[in-house]
Amino acid sequence: MTDIRAAASVILVRGQSGGAQVLMGQRGAAAAFMPSRFVFPGGAVDQADADVPLARLPAADCQRTLVAGSEGLSASTLCATAIRELWEETGLTMGLPGPWPSPPQPWSGFAAQGIVPDGKPLLFMFRAITPPGRPRRFDARFFLAHADAVSGDMQTFAAASGELSGLHWVTIDAARHLPLPFITTVVLAEVAHLLGGQDQAGGVPFFDNSTSRPSFRRLH
Repeated sequence: MTDIRAAASVILVRGQSGGAQVLMGQRGAAAAFMPSRFVFPGGAVDQADADVPLARLPAADCQRTLVAGSEGLSASTLCATAIRELWEETGLTMGLPGPWPSPPQPWSGFAAQGIVPDGKPLLFMFRAITPPGRPRRFDARFFLAHADAVSGDMQTFAAASGELSGLHWVTIDAARHLPLPFITTVVLAEVAHLLGGQDQAGGVPFFDNSTSRPSFRRLH
């Protein structure tokens, strides 16, 4: 049975409401997971993410919901993963000025810019577990953040790792016509609702496919 790995993704948005754009990139055709699909920057938790100092964390209720049912996994670790993956795959940094005593290897380039990752701009807005039978499975948290919270080249993404090709800003309506994984389509709909003024009073949506009997619920 394929292990389920914790993961985090960032939906970076710029603009307002109906004219808002999200940042997406395309996975390679030879990728083992979701080949040729357009996705948000993200990936699995790295062991080093647990040792990363964050300048700030999201609100307390957001932190609590973020780790619901996740024994041994902290909100700080998940936020660090989201920020690291965003930086690696786009070259964009979400942080505040600050020193690092001894940055772990995956973070050395980030720390060299004189900033410490900042989790406060991240809004936890969706969670989904990959269904059984897939070559890789993730327990993925999706965060929404505004482009004002990041720094870097937001047009050419010259500092990106190259893991995602065709990085570009796209409206939500246009994104729906791209080759998307099913769950990305669902997440986009939730993004549209939030940008349209709806709140999270009903809780954070969670598609739980951890077993052969999928379920949907909302986290509070």
